[in-house]
Amino acid sequence: MALDEIAAHIKNGLTGKSFDGSLKFDCGEDGVIVLANGDASTIDRDTDCTLRLSPENLTKLLTGKLNPMTAVMMGKIKISGDMSVALKLSKLIT
Repeated sequence: MALDEIAAHIKNGLTGKSFDGSLKFDCGEDGVIVLANGDASTIDRDTDCTLRLSPENLTKLLTGKLNPMTAVMMGKIKISGDMSVALKLSKLIT
């Protein structure tokens, strides 16, 4: 699934939910998805927290096929910035 499709899916999932802060899924050469102000876009910008992972692992994470804690421990996800923002993500993907 392309990042713009994933971003659109995330944006639909954000309807009626609140997310304080800003978070970036950095998929390297494939691009980024930024969550901020109740929106999801593929336009890169500075954020409070960045998760670096492959597009495949992003899809698995968002569909519940990848446990976030296990993924971090195994090095499939690298987190930089405000960890509390990353922890808020669990409210959106459950």
